[in-house]
Amino acid sequence: NMGMSSLVSASSPPLQLKLIDPTQYRFEHLATQMKWRLQEGRGEAVYQIGVDDNGMLVGLSEEDLRSSLKTLGRMAEKVGADITILREREVDHDADIPRKIAEVLIRKVPDDQQFLDLRVAVLGNVDSGKSTLLGVLTQGELDNGRGRARLNLFRHLHEIQTGRTSSISFEILGFNSKGEVVNYSESRTAEEICESASKMITFIDLAGHHKYLKTTIFGLTSYCPDFAMLVVSANTGIAGTTREHLGLAMALKVPIFIVVSKVDLCKRETVERTVRQLERILKQPGCNKVPLVVSTADDAVTAAQQFAQSPSITPIFTVSSVSGESLNLLKVFFNIIPPLSNSKEQEELMQQLTEFQVDEIYTVPDVGTVVGGTLYSGICREGEQLVVGPTDSGQFLKLTVCSIQRNRSACRVLRAGQAATLALDTFDRSLLRKGMVMVSPEMNPTICWLFEAEIVLLFHAKTFHKGFQVTVHVGNIRQTATVKAVHGKEELRTGEKAVVCFKFIKHPEYLKVGAKLLFREGATKGIGQVTKLQPVSQSQPSQSEEEDEA
Repeated sequence: NMGMSSLVSASSPPLQLKLIDPTQYRFEHLATQMKWRLQEGRGEAVYQIGVDDNGMLVGLSEEDLRSSLKTLGRMAEKVGADITILREREVDHDADIPRKIAEVLIRKVPDDQQFLDLRVAVLGNVDSGKSTLLGVLTQGELDNGRGRARLNLFRHLHEIQTGRTSSISFEILGFNSKGEVVNYSESRTAEEICESASKMITFIDLAGHHKYLKTTIFGLTSYCPDFAMLVVSANTGIAGTTREHLGLAMALKVPIFIVVSKVDLCKRETVERTVRQLERILKQPGCNKVPLVVSTADDAVTAAQQFAQSPSITPIFTVSSVSGESLNLLKVFFNIIPPLSNSKEQEELMQQLTEFQVDEIYTVPDVGTVVGGTLYSGICREGEQLVVGPTDSGQFLKLTVCSIQRNRSACRVLRAGQAATLALDTFDRSLLRKGMVMVSPEMNPTICWLFEAEIVLLFHAKTFHKGFQVTVHVGNIRQTATVKAVHGKEELRTGEKAVVCFKFIKHPEYLKVGAKLLFREGATKGIGQVTKLQPVSQSQPSQSEEEDEA
């Protein structure tokens, strides 16, 4: 027994025992309730049939179960949703008639969007096999053991030659409402996948090589992934950057699950040793995770539901991209994991003023300047007037959003938490840079040169003190800053905590209190969060005068 009752947690009120021949009034009520649960779960809900309100596994006779599933089907049809049976099993009661319970996934794409959208950051050491795994998942053909599956993924020539990924690349995996992968027919372009998918998983494939660590950090902080997938190779186990990637994901509070790849290359014992090694690390006091090894489809269903409800659960999969072993379990898991931030949070964020974080900037022929990024809060419509900044002098400039595209198809309204590209027509591209924000003019955004943060020094070769320069990452901002003061201490050593005052050296940035921050300089690394800002008033004295006063 996988502890079914624990799955019926507060996030989804369990369903009545039976749905047999409900009266018309009761049926309407049930359908309304389903609609509400789907809205709350952002388009997904899991129903358990044969489980009473206290989570007791009572079970139904075969006939009652069929009849209940039929009612559930009618309800789903009424609200325009699709239904997939995740699993059925018998409950051992001392009754003569076998009794069963069933779990059913109901999915309905919200009317205002084309599909449910989940972002998964993919981390892993250099040769852990993550690009191959993504290739196999998203292209549906197994690897030949020499990296054929991943060649479809690479973007730059040097990556094909060395077989290593340096920049961030995106892959998509689409599921239709029946839970089938839609990627696998002949010439599926991203547009076609988007057309027929009701749930899209966007994999953000981050660099594994040590020298690309800053790209990895940028990916983790600025693309706001819902989950992180850490790929570990069964034959090398926990290698170079694995611990670091695990640490980063935890520091940024991204729920993480682990895929042990290349199990075809080694003996069972080796695989088990790697899994035990991972379990040990995850249970350490610093991590406090509860590892959950997935070996059956049933485990995968349980893992997906528990993972979403409690961030300490860490599912571990063991797969092979060559033999295809257990890849189906990973797909079951992806099909079921719910979009994390629930709609209440999204509703609240949508009611705030508009704020769009700029991650990429390009010029597109016939379109003009285009920016890519994530809408952090509010709603953004075509034709919206926003201001963008801060410029080097700390100003914000007016602009108009001419059109919006999400996953390469046009979109009228962008909501909090969604990623998109916005076309800005003739706006001068040279005025823009990564790390800027586009906000509602009435937001009166606070920008600062100086800010304080509570930090923990993770690793440091020398001591860390006033005057030290580091590269600071906050969300999509990346800039060098000088340590102006370390409060209460002369200097910091590895593992110590302190409140530190930083000052940006090139230009002021738009920051918010509570934002997570990472900083690095050579071997030095630290994490923390912004605790206090010293906002700049618009009429600032010039740099040099400020220095004299300081």
